[in-house]
Amino acid sequence: MLNRSLLIVRFKQPFLDWAVSLDDSGLVPELGDETAYLIPEFDDKKEAERILKRVYEEVFERELSSWDTQESRWPKPRTLALFREWFDIQLHSMVEDLGDDALEDDEE
Repeated sequence: MLNRSLLIVRFKQPFLDWAVSLDDSGLVPELGDETAYLIPEFDDKKEAERILKRVYEEVFERELSSWDTQESRWPKPRTLALFREWFDIQLHSMVEDLGDDALEDDEE
């Protein structure tokens, strides 16, 4: 087991609308595209919410920059409420590594 929890974010329609407004090439992200982020461990919903408040800005910026690197075209202000509006969020308290070359827990 990793000493991390997991945050999964999926594009929602407002993100897609923003992305389409920037690009006339016809290439657009798909509804439901997702990214998984390892985040600090949490044990309960209250702690998960505190961690989300700590990391959402970086995650928001990474998601925006994956589509457009011109920060001047990013929405402002980038609040937690806007983050929740633009992305479906899933928080998972446990992450298991099933790979053959699994990461080792430093405490062992």
